[in-house]
Amino acid sequence: MTQLPYAVDAETPLNAAELNVLRAQYEKEGEMVGVQTKFNYAWGLVKSNVRADQHLGVMLLSEIFRTSPERRRECLYYLALGNYKLGNYAQARKYNDALLENEPANLQAANLRALIDDKVTKEGLMGVAIISGVAVAAGVIGGVLLRNLGRKR
Repeated sequence: MTQLPYAVDAETPLNAAELNVLRAQYEKEGEMVGVQTKFNYAWGLVKSNVRADQHLGVMLLSEIFRTSPERRRECLYYLALGNYKLGNYAQARKYNDALLENEPANLQAANLRALIDDKVTKEGLMGVAIISGVAVAAGVIGGVLLRNLGRKR
C-alpha cells in the first residue's frame, strides 16, 4: 500500500458487489445512460485491479471528457489515475499536470504526481539495468566468439 494518504484511490478497488451495482445501473440506462451514471461506472472501473476494467474506465472517462465540458475537471484525476494504473505514465502525467495547473493545492493530484514520478524513475532504472545486462551479455558472447575464431586459425 502507498505511503501517500491522498493517493489511496490508486490502490483501493471496489469490491465485486459494489462494482456490479454500478455496472447494473449503467447497463439499465442503456443508450440513454446519464453522464453521472457513466462517470460512476468509469470511476469504479478505474479503481479495479483488472486491466480490462481499467481500460474500459479510461475509455468512458475520455468520452465524458470530450462530450461534457462541464465534467472535465472531475475527469482529469481519474483519467490520470487510470492511465497510471495502465502504465501510460506520459498520459497520466499530462492529465494530472492539467489538474494541478488549475488546482495547485490539490493534495490528491500532488500525491498521484509523486506516484507517477516514482514509477517512471523505477522503470527507467530497470530499463537501464536491462540494457546494461544485454550489453554485458553481448560483450561476453562476442568475446567468446572472437576467442573461438582465434583458436581455429
